[in-house]
Amino acid sequence: MRHRLIRQHAVVLRRTAALAAIAVLGAIAACSGGGGETTSAPVPAAPVPPVVPVVPPVVPVTPDPVPATGAAWLSYGGDAHHTAQASVKTQALNRIVWQTPVDLAPQYSPQGYLLVHYGSPVITARNTVLVPVKRGVADTFKVEARAGASGVLAWSVDSDFISPAHNWMPAYNITLTKNNRIVMPGAGGKVLYRDDADAAGATTNSLVFYGSSAYNANKAALDASVFINTPITADNAGNLYFGFIANGTPNAAGLSSGIARIGADGTGSWVSAPTASGDPSMSKPAMGAAPAVSLDQKTVYVVVKSAGINGQLLALDAATLALKSKTALVDPFSLTNSRISEDSTASPMVGPDGDVYFGVLEPVSNQHNARGWLLHFDATLATSKTPGSFGWDDTPSVVPAAMVPGYTGTSTYLVMTKYNNYGRAGSGDSKNRIAVLDPNASMADPISATASVKVMKEILTILGPTPDPSFPGGVTEWCINTAAVDPFTKSILVNSEDGFLYRWDLTTNTLSQKIRLTSGLGESYTPTAVGPDGLVYAINNAVLFSVGL
Repeated sequence: MRHRLIRQHAVVLRRTAALAAIAVLGAIAACSGGGGETTSAPVPAAPVPPVVPVVPPVVPVTPDPVPATGAAWLSYGGDAHHTAQASVKTQALNRIVWQTPVDLAPQYSPQGYLLVHYGSPVITARNTVLVPVKRGVADTFKVEARAGASGVLAWSVDSDFISPAHNWMPAYNITLTKNNRIVMPGAGGKVLYRDDADAAGATTNSLVFYGSSAYNANKAALDASVFINTPITADNAGNLYFGFIANGTPNAAGLSSGIARIGADGTGSWVSAPTASGDPSMSKPAMGAAPAVSLDQKTVYVVVKSAGINGQLLALDAATLALKSKTALVDPFSLTNSRISEDSTASPMVGPDGDVYFGVLEPVSNQHNARGWLLHFDATLATSKTPGSFGWDDTPSVVPAAMVPGYTGTSTYLVMTKYNNYGRAGSGDSKNRIAVLDPNASMADPISATASVKVMKEILTILGPTPDPSFPGGVTEWCINTAAVDPFTKSILVNSEDGFLYRWDLTTNTLSQKIRLTSGLGESYTPTAVGPDGLVYAINNAVLFSVGL
């Protein structure tokens, strides 16, 4: 978000409800029977009342739950490549089926903004929704398992996870493996897990990538000095990858900040960021950047950064964490180092052809209207390809080309990104859009100051529908960091800071459905996800909403 607060409507709604209630009461009084005169005249026999059919009151019919026939939503971005693809047709956005808080004590800024990234729900193939929940004012967390059809709580477990030092609060993300193990970050760099995410009676266990004996011998010291700082990614075999921060030189386990791997058999290994990159200035993994796994499962892509703004994208051997290749993350306009923000959730995304995408910020503040860039590389990272014109706090989603009937290009897939143009940032006009881009075609950058850069061609864009009260002529921001794509309805599910969840229909290039979740506010960007029954999940104002028929 770029710190704009949407006008609240609570007072208006309360007054409207009160007036409606008065009107109803008046109608009832007008239809009631009045008193009659007393008379000595004979009272005629009461007539036989006519037979009046009994008409039951009209009660809204709640549709039967849709069967769960789709695949699991495994992680942030849906899978280990972060492509955000739904495996089943999404339900119509008719109603809020159920909702539950993801933060029991939201902390708002003095201006009313919510600068907290919330973790994505993950959903099993048997339709259990696993929800990361912040459970207090402090950064403390738990995981709740809820029935997808109803939201009824099945089980809950507290985590001892401690967040690393931060500005905006980073997301607490959880992950499902292909064999239905739920894995959750814990304190001291350990991973908590339950072998059957659907089973209320499953036991919660832990794995430590540097060894349980080392952790148990120095638990307090390591809890205070070692912190998982990225989402956990699981490959097809159940191997886990994540970044961690290790403070103190030396610390009790002899760790340096870097990348960890825990094999499906429980064997742990790690490599420091300087060693992984071959560059002593690369001191840690980028906060919030989930590792991504290649299509052949042999490579894991991670982002590391220096103590300053710059960073590198690394391709590591998925089995050994040895460096295979790397590339600097360079700003396409200035040709200097891009800014890797610690407030971002942007993560590498691996496309269906193996290409790798990663969103960055421009190094000179507002030079690109605070939009950043979507950098684009081949699978080996040897070739830098056409960038996209937006990258800030966004992981692109894959859009099969067949979802856009009017597309005539040669690409087999397109990418969807946020495309806000932030008011008061450079030349930004608050004409905030979302976009579908062709990664293999180009055009001049739409921002005049950087028009010399060739960027991914816009195939479709759509403007937000709600006026921005703080910027005349503008519209409120799209509030999304990974958007669920539904190939079956040729649509994309997107959150907005106006408090609505929208369906973007790519056939008509319209916002064909919407549902109000809240009255809206300025907040850190949030994900959408899809359950195996087609229910759509969205987060707004610290609440997870399940939306469908």
